[in-house]
Amino acid sequence: MKKLLFFWNELKATFWFVPVLIIIFSILFSVGLVYLDSILNLPQNNLTRFFLVNSADSARSILSTISGAMIGVAGTVFSVTLVALTLASSQFGPRLIKNFMYVRLNQVVLGSYISTYLYCLFVLTAIKEGDYTFIPALSILVAIFAAMANIILLIIFIHRIAISIQADKVISEISAFISTQLKTLFPEKMGEEAEGGKRPDITAIKSGYSKTVTLESPKSGYLQYIDSETLMEIITRNNALLELNVRPGGFLVEELEIGHLHSNENIEKGEVAKILQQLVVGPIKTPQQDLEFSIHQMVEIAVRALSPGVNDPYTAIASIDNLTASLCYLGTAKFPSKFRFDTENNLRVIADTLDFEGILDAAFNQIRQFSAGSPAVIIRLMEALITIHQFAKNMRYRKAIIKHANMVLRLGRESINEKNDLSDLEKRVEKIIEKPEKT
Repeated sequence: MKKLLFFWNELKATFWFVPVLIIIFSILFSVGLVYLDSILNLPQNNLTRFFLVNSADSARSILSTISGAMIGVAGTVFSVTLVALTLASSQFGPRLIKNFMYVRLNQVVLGSYISTYLYCLFVLTAIKEGDYTFIPALSILVAIFAAMANIILLIIFIHRIAISIQADKVISEISAFISTQLKTLFPEKMGEEAEGGKRPDITAIKSGYSKTVTLESPKSGYLQYIDSETLMEIITRNNALLELNVRPGGFLVEELEIGHLHSNENIEKGEVAKILQQLVVGPIKTPQQDLEFSIHQMVEIAVRALSPGVNDPYTAIASIDNLTASLCYLGTAKFPSKFRFDTENNLRVIADTLDFEGILDAAFNQIRQFSAGSPAVIIRLMEALITIHQFAKNMRYRKAIIKHANMVLRLGRESINEKNDLSDLEKRVEKIIEKPEKT
């Protein structure tokens, strides 16, 4: 079921799915309204005579005007969208284009204009004149209201596009997505180990199995998703132990060894195939189970901002600030254990999982490497580490933070020429390092 949910979320993220749904709805809606017009006899007196069309020529003129205007504006909307995507790609990186495609408003706007155009065409074909005259007055009135709504929608769309390519807006949206992702992937009680928190004796457990099957990647590509629930059911049913050496976000090569399946009985090829089917491999990375993918998007913005051609330290600082918020949450979160047990407390899966140090490296390594010669960014990196250190309670987390603080300090001593700037950096590092390393 979760595997289907993964594909459903990927389908919703495409640029065409929502517009196609809106178009299908508009076609069905036009047919339904025309049918309703055919069975209703709307009185055209008092105020209604000013809004309900009673002439076939007027009806055709109105619908032709609306349909022509809608398809023209749809072309403009496509053009504006492509320009925005081009600007975003050149300014923030091509990997961020998918974030703009996630925006539901962009999908709704594209779908609404095309669907209004098709709606008018379908209603236009229903108009009859001669021996039998039929004018779908209610359907035409709905078309007029749809045109008014689309004009308002166009104003909202232009406003959204104008702010969507601003650096601060892009960074805040990525940060909000990471925050949601963190709460999904790292809830407080996730990944508890065996009772008492003791690390199981892996060597002894594996020696209890007499047979081992090597698992190979079915094709080349990025590991996008692992259906852990179904995987656990299959492993438990076969009374086996799965040792998985890859995690979502990793690149697999066809026939690459990705793990081992330990058992006491011969496991049928069909069961092995079912295990591999729970690993979704695709041509690109997706953020659903890959936290590093979203973090790398933020890092890419900061790195591009620090390039000599752009030289925008304020955008880099904004990226560091938002990454700091995410890492502060992780400093208090409980990471999922690499050991997964069944309901009877038998070890069934040894997984490759993320750890705090790995995420900290992904967030700050490249930014530090590209920030040489920018005192403001180096000092903000140190301030970020001080803040994260205040939230981190685990000693392993604190050691990882101190390691990064020492690396930032060495970078500052090598690249900051102004003594006062260097003094500011050294004063800050003393808040988390009692005796900073000397050069």
